[in-house]
Amino acid sequence: MGETVLVTGGAGYIGSHTCKALAKAGFTPVTYDNLVSGHRWAVQWGPLEVGDIRDPLRLASVVKVYRPAAVIHFAAYAYVGESISEPAKYYRNNVAGSQVLLDVMRAQDVEQMVFSSSCATYGIPAKLPITEQTPQSPINPYGATKLMVERMLADYGAAYGLRSVALRYFNAAGADPDGDIGEDHEPETHLLPLVLEAAAGFRPDFTVFGDDYATPDGTCVRDYVHVCDLAQAHVLALQSLGAGQPSAIYNLGNGEGYSVARIVETARKVTGREIKVKQGMRRPGDPDSLVADATKARTELGWRPEFPAIEAMVGSAWDWLLRHRQRGSSL
Repeated sequence: MGETVLVTGGAGYIGSHTCKALAKAGFTPVTYDNLVSGHRWAVQWGPLEVGDIRDPLRLASVVKVYRPAAVIHFAAYAYVGESISEPAKYYRNNVAGSQVLLDVMRAQDVEQMVFSSSCATYGIPAKLPITEQTPQSPINPYGATKLMVERMLADYGAAYGLRSVALRYFNAAGADPDGDIGEDHEPETHLLPLVLEAAAGFRPDFTVFGDDYATPDGTCVRDYVHVCDLAQAHVLALQSLGAGQPSAIYNLGNGEGYSVARIVETARKVTGREIKVKQGMRRPGDPDSLVADATKARTELGWRPEFPAIEAMVGSAWDWLLRHRQRGSSL
């Protein structure tokens, strides 16, 4: 195998798909994860080191053993609602933990990082589509923590020579087409798995939060991107840094928005099941529409999404859900 890459949060949803893509590209992914929300069964393409990013001694010992050429940093709490009710938890882990990681990297001369950022750093944009130059005004602590880490990367780059790529992605969806890994959160808050769980009969219905948005059908519009396409973007970003390219920031999305109502309708067609829908109150702070302009990633990284169709995302997620539930969630 080729160069070793430390993947914090590599036992999670996007992290595990990225580890598979890394291995396919010839890298050796070493997962560093505290398993609070990640899963042992999702670590299949390299060693697992259990540890917390806030633990400098544990982190330093792992870096010393494996001598990674770079770090891909996913480890973070990522529930927007929880970040509002428990901001201390988010700043302590997402910001302070990231600083511990950066300082360990600096002490051991690891000078390249790919960072899992988010479109949540933009808040409610004044116009669409969202480019990398769109002003960043996060409306929740989760988005604020991601923005703070982006700022740290820029400052560490200017002062210490760290080179980094921050990937601001939109709504991850879908699952590994081979069925090896997929989405499994507890609690589950993401729209697509909730819709599919209702289709499968694992929950009685699906709640649509708000039908009075300024969109064609009144429900929120979001830009969905297949998790395997996100994973490939991380590999391309890593290769860009390895080739000596400067630090950069990229949006990752398909450039097309799908409403909640359209996702439900697509899920009905793909699964052939009825999905009972309940109407709920709109959630405060939810923008009407979020759609990415990912031209820069396509142009500079050569990123070409392989699964841009929403049907492919829904279909792979459905296959995973049925297969995963048959095997049992305690794999």
